[in-house]
Amino acid sequence: MRAVATRVTRASVSVEGTEVGSIAEPGLLVLLGVTHSDGSGEAVAMARKLHELRVLRDEESCATTGAPLLVVSQFTLYGSTKRGRRPSWTEAARPEQAEPLVDAVVAELRRRGAEVATGVFGAMMSIESVNDGPFTLLVEV
Repeated sequence: MRAVATRVTRASVSVEGTEVGSIAEPGLLVLLGVTHSDGSGEAVAMARKLHELRVLRDEESCATTGAPLLVVSQFTLYGSTKRGRRPSWTEAARPEQAEPLVDAVVAELRRRGAEVATGVFGAMMSIESVNDGPFTLLVEV
């Protein structure tokens, strides 16, 4: 499982011009990708890592500050550009495997007490964010 976590002051995601998820205060925008070998263990580990990641101001985490997270599924994180000019998506999990695991990460974050907003799995989404720093990390489990 792979995520791109960006520290933001605010962020939102829209589908067809309608906002479906947002955070209006400092927190993390998380683009989340799933590969074939991922399972429930990776979902729990990713949620823990994202929640406890000490990348907010003063080396705080969402767990210690209560900062919100906006989680958006992003199969393109497993795109490969090693050969040619057209990305290959063979390392990305199929939707029927990926969607429950993205949902599991969100559920685990919420179980841990995190405030979580989301996009819509499989939809064409528009994301707006105001980066804080900028500060962006690749997170893998």
